[in-house]
Amino acid sequence: MNLPNRITMLRVFLIPFFVFFMLCGDMVPGAQYIAVGIFIAASLTDTLDGYLARKYNLVSNFGKFMDPLADKLLVCSALICFVSIPENPMPAWGVIVIISREFIISGFRLVAADTGVVIAASWWGKSKTIVQMLMSILLIVNFDGQVIDIIEYVFIYAAIALTVISLLDYLWKNRRVLNDGKM
Repeated sequence: MNLPNRITMLRVFLIPFFVFFMLCGDMVPGAQYIAVGIFIAASLTDTLDGYLARKYNLVSNFGKFMDPLADKLLVCSALICFVSIPENPMPAWGVIVIISREFIISGFRLVAADTGVVIAASWWGKSKTIVQMLMSILLIVNFDGQVIDIIEYVFIYAAIALTVISLLDYLWKNRRVLNDGKM
């Protein structure tokens, strides 16, 4: 297993620790700060593994499969934790929209791969991921104050909007994949 793939697996390995600190509440002093530290570290590994894979020509099928899956697992874990925290402003319907998009795109990529088509991440998809991760950081820390609350809501609705836009973009650009696999 090459270094970028090990870094991707580190991201997956960090998820249970992140979830533990997200959900342990008052049992561990400063748990939200530990959780946000883990989340930020895991998020940064996404940039690092991709950079190393491209720079040293270490792109692999395992990495192509696991890297986006690791991102989805990290973000979806955060979203599910948000719903279980009563004072968190993330609406359950927003979590459903975001997770549904991830399932749809993953299934779509599987169909495309079966026909020999590789669907690369689009600008919309990358923007969606960045906004979701920034939103998650804000919601994990959950500072109080009217301005912070407004910023959190802006990021929540921007993440949901980019989720829908990126889904439509993927489906439109690759619509022929569903037409008997003919591009």
